[in-house]
Amino acid sequence: MRGLSGKVAIVPGGSTKIGQAIVAAFQAAGVRVMVADIAPAPEAEGVGFQACDLRDDAQIADLVKATKSRFGRIDFLVNVACSYLDNGAETSRADWLTALDINIVGSVMLMQAARAELAATKGAIVNFGSISSRVAQTGRWVYPVSKAAILQLTRNQAMDLAPDGIRVNAVSPGWTWSNIMDQLTGGNRAKTDAVAAPFHLLGRVANPEEVASAVLFLCSDEASFITGTD
Repeated sequence: MRGLSGKVAIVPGGSTKIGQAIVAAFQAAGVRVMVADIAPAPEAEGVGFQACDLRDDAQIADLVKATKSRFGRIDFLVNVACSYLDNGAETSRADWLTALDINIVGSVMLMQAARAELAATKGAIVNFGSISSRVAQTGRWVYPVSKAAILQLTRNQAMDLAPDGIRVNAVSPGWTWSNIMDQLTGGNRAKTDAVAAPFHLLGRVANPEEVASAVLFLCSDEASFITGTD
């Protein structure tokens, strides 16, 4: 895809399965990447790691500073990081606030910290919604609500950041082979596909690499007139 080689991306949540696939796809396209996560990730050529808790503004500022210092610029933010704290109707106030802080507020604080760099490079932001943002699911409140809020956030960001030349879009994957699914099934991908089949037209969950392809498209020059969409 055009317009990726030589660029720099920050990927909060880059240590997860989906995050790792995005990092690998960026790397293959010639994009240098700073992975930001609370879980460590191995450094590779063109890939750095910065420990970062998105609930901490000082750590977010350090992340932006470290990325600029190492790579000289910032072009893309891909907000993969996510909390799955969710006990439905019984979710405590503390868990609501923690999950929303990670899933929504942390990405906004990162945007604020990196806005000047993104404006300088006419960069792009890709937020992560979910199919869960559009349907009710028994026993799940916090995660779907946060994902629905992300889609409205994406529209608002796209409008207010357009004068800076920054595009903002979201991806909303269906069920995807991810850390949480791996944990719930003990690594049984076949079981995961079987459970997903009645809910997905292709009869399986997505591969992380398939989601990564959509992210790279939205960052590339192929999407140069796309902003504010999911």
